[in-house]
Order: sequence, then structure tokens, then C-alpha cells
Amino acid sequence: MAISANQVKELREKTGAGMMDCKKAMEEANGDFEKAIEILRKKGAAVAAKRAERTANEGIVLTSVFNNGKSGAILELNCETDFVAKSEDFVKFANLAMELVVKNNPADVTALLALSKNGVKVSDELNTLIGKIGEKIEISRFAVDNTKTGEIVDYVHAGSKLAVLMEADNVPADKSEAFLPILKDIAMQVAAMRPISVYREEIDKSLIEKEVEIYKELARKEGKPEQILEKIALGKLGKFYEENCLNEQAFVKDNTKKISTLIDEFNKANSAQVKLVKFRRFHLSDEKK
Repeated sequence: MAISANQVKELREKTGAGMMDCKKAMEEANGDFEKAIEILRKKGAAVAAKRAERTANEGIVLTSVFNNGKSGAILELNCETDFVAKSEDFVKFANLAMELVVKNNPADVTALLALSKNGVKVSDELNTLIGKIGEKIEISRFAVDNTKTGEIVDYVHAGSKLAVLMEADNVPADKSEAFLPILKDIAMQVAAMRPISVYREEIDKSLIEKEVEIYKELARKEGKPEQILEKIALGKLGKFYEENCLNEQAFVKDNTKKISTLIDEFNKANSAQVKLVKFRRFHLSDEKK
């Protein structure tokens, strides 16, 4: 049967697929609109399968702080090129994924892909997007944090390729407004200085042992006596903590203070016991976990 230009136009508006793809789908479906949509979705899934082995190192990182600052979510959506990362369709899908993360708190990416909005699965929306854009696109990771007696803030660096969730506990309700700018600054610190933990006690012991052995070997090669190698290594370890533990880092806005100083000053001024809890730092170049 003959397919009219209006039919093709309507299908294109509904699916976002290319004009020729819409025309072919309508012809294959003999003018059946719903069947044509199904054909286009299947085509998207086929394209997705072909793209599965390609590398997707571009994309965006989104955050959402909700539940009056008691909950926070962070999500990374990847694609192959920066051009696609900035496209309206890509950003729209990222926002859809984040909306469902906030609403449903799925267990993992597989569970997120199985969720639906308006009767359409996230996985189907993703395959349609892949079919339309022609790049590998994937939700690589997301996380949701919740606190009862604390605050969560976010920081998104310009370009949306780096974002942070920062959580503190024991924040007095009547002092949260005064503390939030400080916590925002600390979230920015995490983005800029890339700590590996909040406190030194949280660092894996095997990593510390490895650092100590490296320091010892360097001192040994410098001809230092064997009996003082341990002392030299422990001295250097202090510097390692200062560089890698958020609580011990120099504050980027005022390097005469440590991050711990900011918390101590606030607690003293407000008779509080605020404590940093954890951070999540998602960057596109990070190894995916």
C-alpha cells in the first residue's frame, strides 16, 4: 500500500528515527503505525548489539539531591563522542534514567534498565536512542545515598563530566543553612583534589604497606642505614595521608587550613558534632566499578 508523507512525518515525530527509516518501517508494516514503531525498536536493538563491543568513554555525569537534602543520587551515562554527549536526545535519556533512579532506587543497572515509564522500558528507550544516534550508549553506573541526621550536597563541574556527592552526619537542623556552603566547598574539594578516602583509617592496609615498602626501597637506594628506613618511610607516609585523605588535605580556597579545620571551626562555633561521612566522585576517565 502507498505510504503518505504525513504518515512518515507522524512516525518520525513519535520515534525520532530518520525519515528513510520511518518510510521503510511503514512500508514493511503495511501502514500499521504500532507495528512500524516495533520494527524501528527492533532495529535499534540490532544496532545496539552491533555497537556493544565499541568503546564509550564520553558522556555526562548527573546528580540529584532530594528528600530535603537527606538523599542524593549520581549517575554516569556514556557514549562514544562529545558531540552526542551534548545532544538533546542523549541528555533527555540521561534525565529519564535519573528520574527513575530517584523514584525507584533500583539495585543495579540491570534493574534500572528493566524499569518502565509510560509503559516503555528503559532498555527499549536506550535501544531506540542507539538506533537513532548510531553510537554505543550505556548507563555505566549510578549510586544513591541516604542520611537520617545529616546532609547531602552535590557538585557538578562545568561540562558535566565530573560530579561529586558529599555526605556529612550530625548536622543540627537549625544550623544546616549555615553548614551547607561549607559542605558544598568540601564537595568541590573532592572534585579538584581527588582524595581516595575521607579518613586515613579507611585506606586499605595493603595499599599502605605497599607505600611503606616503596619509601623504604627509595631510602635504601639513597644509601640510608637499614635501621632508620622504617622511620623515614613513616615520615613520608604522613605526606601521603595529607595528599590523599580528604580530612587531612589543605583546603583549596585557603591552604592555611585543612578540611578538618573547617569542620572543627564550625562545630566549635555552633556547639555541634558534625562529621564527614563519605563522598562519591564520578569522573568519565575513572575506571568503571
